Amino acid sequence: MMCRLPTPRLNPKHPNPMMNDRKLLEIGWKPFFQQQLSAEAQASSIVARVSSHLGIDVLLLGEAGEFRLPVSLAESAGEIAVGDWLVLRKDDHRAIQRLDRQTLLQRKALGEEVRPQTIAANIDTLFIVSSCNADFNLSRIERYLALAMQTGATPVVVLTKADLCDDPLSLREQAEQLHPGLSVQTVDARKPENVETLLNWCGPGQTIALLGSSGVGKSTLANALGADDLATGEIREQDAKGRHTTTSRSLHRLISGGVLIDNPGVREIQLPDCEDGLIELFADVLNIESACRFRNCRHQGDLGCAIQAAIESGELDERRYINFQKLNAEQARNAVTLAERHEQSRTTSQKHKSSIARKRRRYEE
Repeated sequence: MMCRLPTPRLNPKHPNPMMNDRKLLEIGWKPFFQQQLSAEAQASSIVARVSSHLGIDVLLLGEAGEFRLPVSLAESAGEIAVGDWLVLRKDDHRAIQRLDRQTLLQRKALGEEVRPQTIAANIDTLFIVSSCNADFNLSRIERYLALAMQTGATPVVVLTKADLCDDPLSLREQAEQLHPGLSVQTVDARKPENVETLLNWCGPGQTIALLGSSGVGKSTLANALGADDLATGEIREQDAKGRHTTTSRSLHRLISGGVLIDNPGVREIQLPDCEDGLIELFADVLNIESACRFRNCRHQGDLGCAIQAAIESGELDERRYINFQKLNAEQARNAVTLAERHEQSRTTSQKHKSSIARKRRRYEE
């Protein structure tokens, strides 16, 4: 799901004490969230951010620090994800509101059932992590970029383990060509001075998230950025891949002032409804496609096919075009299924309400 979510309607003017709370500002509190609070809520409630979902309990960060809540209290205002902001009653800390999300990172849930799975909420910058060894894969990076661009978060490609590659600069140049203006950083995360270039995105109030395959060095990178000590795994000699170490999403404070959401590694991430992200990422392909002589061109040797001509001339990388077709078909298929699921759920809800209304009328008669 990526397109920055709509800004909520402004409430009437009232004092904004929370916007002056340094501890909240440091963990990502912004006017976007402040505008959703009524004067009454500010006086009678507290706000806190979801830092980890532990199954039966949830960890939250607020102005008083980190505290734990039973999941029943934290989710009393709806389903939550790491990065969400909750409004809690002061007396029992029951959630009475989950604030609208500024950005939302989702994927298709694992398994055959097509439904969205939320990865994290309210991310400012998404570090797409790939390593400079056998894991480096342009098509996989494009998949992550499409997700990032759909959310509205700023994507930054981080190529780790530069010491394992004879020519990391070449890999960086290849990644930079995936989208105009894309920032690509090459680091050896074992050397703290190597990650200083990433601190521009990690300042006070900024939320970054790590997304990448298992073993690409996300935990090592998080540690280098100053997050709490996270477990790391060694590289397996037989396939140059690391062991999966992070097992759940969690939010960590950074010494640079921002917060980081660490994610479990994934080998494959299915795209949900992601049309806007693909349009932004593959604008070059779509521009070439629009020059085809016939609107219904199949790009398979048809007369006047601009795609085929661009591939033959070297203007368009055939790998990139094939991956565009694959990702577009995948997201289109999942988007239709998700829409059908939503419509089925809406119809079921309407039937349920109608049934209740009929029973109520019979009872009244």
